[in-house]
Amino acid sequence: FKTRAVKQGDGYLIKGSKMWCTFANRAHMLTVMTRTDPDMSKKHKGLSLILFEKKPGDDFMPPQLTGSPIPTIGYHGMRSYALQFDDAYAPKANLIGGEEGRGFYQLMASYEAARIQTAARGVGVAQAAFECAVKYAKDRKQFGQPIGDFQVIRHKLAHMAVEIEAARQLCYFAAAEKDTGKRCDYEAGLAKAFAAEMAERVTREAMQVHGGYGYSMEFEAQRFWRDARVLSIFEGTSEIQYEVIGRRIMEQN
Repeated sequence: FKTRAVKQGDGYLIKGSKMWCTFANRAHMLTVMTRTDPDMSKKHKGLSLILFEKKPGDDFMPPQLTGSPIPTIGYHGMRSYALQFDDAYAPKANLIGGEEGRGFYQLMASYEAARIQTAARGVGVAQAAFECAVKYAKDRKQFGQPIGDFQVIRHKLAHMAVEIEAARQLCYFAAAEKDTGKRCDYEAGLAKAFAAEMAERVTREAMQVHGGYGYSMEFEAQRFWRDARVLSIFEGTSEIQYEVIGRRIMEQN
């Protein structure tokens, strides 16, 4: 783990890089995972979370903090940044939890909520794509009738509706479990894995309903498809979700 925080007076000097920091330019505060114990044998037990305060803006705070947007194929409404810390100072009070070495565990504790809200994003992207597909199926005419009158198009829309609603209900289920305060990594994993992959399938079908225009930048269908692709990657890949789900199955049965 290359990002380090060294004690300096009543605080820490942070040095190293941080990738995929979302909204870093707009943020007033960054949550930085950093190694506070130089003993590499402690692995994840030597990591801590530190809040770093900054002013919003694309210039960041050179030379202590610099950053640049990471080019991506989609999700352009939520830019992620590559950051470089060069002896950037954070007071000791900004150590989350007030105790070093708890960062990994604090991060893991946040994943349940993060995965549920990512699943909800998948539902939202798919719903938007579905609504575009329905509108196009009503507006686009072939052989003297809307293409939505053809059975193959109606069936595509029906399958999309089934998958979206199934993912939505999984999100509600996982969120309800989270509200109980009990462990819900299994439920969060179910919702995240299904909704993320569902969003890819539904947005692909929305493009298919649009035909050639689905591949055109003139219509929004292609944007939803590009946006959906990242959902099965961040906040734990689908492969990680299936590992979490599988382990819980073996524990519970």
